[in-house]
Amino acid sequence: MSDSTIKKVSVSTSPKGTMGQTYLVSGRRVAMRLWDNEQPQPGASDRRDYETVGYVISGRAELTLEGQTIRLQPGDSWLVPAGSEHRYRILEPFTAVEATAPPAQVHGRDESKS
Repeated sequence: MSDSTIKKVSVSTSPKGTMGQTYLVSGRRVAMRLWDNEQPQPGASDRRDYETVGYVISGRAELTLEGQTIRLQPGDSWLVPAGSEHRYRILEPFTAVEATAPPAQVHGRDESKS
C-alpha cells in the first residue's frame, strides 16, 4: 500500500533549530528547512551524515566544499554531498531553502557536530 499522507507546514508555526533554521515539511526520506535573513558570519567547517541541496532566495554567501569555494547568489542552487567537509560564509543577509536526505532533524543530526 502506498503512503497517501498529506502534510502542510506553515512557516509562522514551524519549529526553530538552535542554528537559526526553521524546519519546514518533512517526510521519511527528505526534509526541508529555511534559513531566513541569516546575518554575515564566517561559519565553521563541518561534516554531516546527510546530503543537502539548496536554493538561494536572497543575499550572498560562499560555500567551501572539500577545499573548493563557490559564490552563491539569488537564483543559484547547490549540493553538499553527505560526509563532505564544508563551510558556509554568509557575506550579506541570506535567505535560502534547503532539502536534506535523509531528514537532517531526525535525532538532532543538524544540531550537533558529525
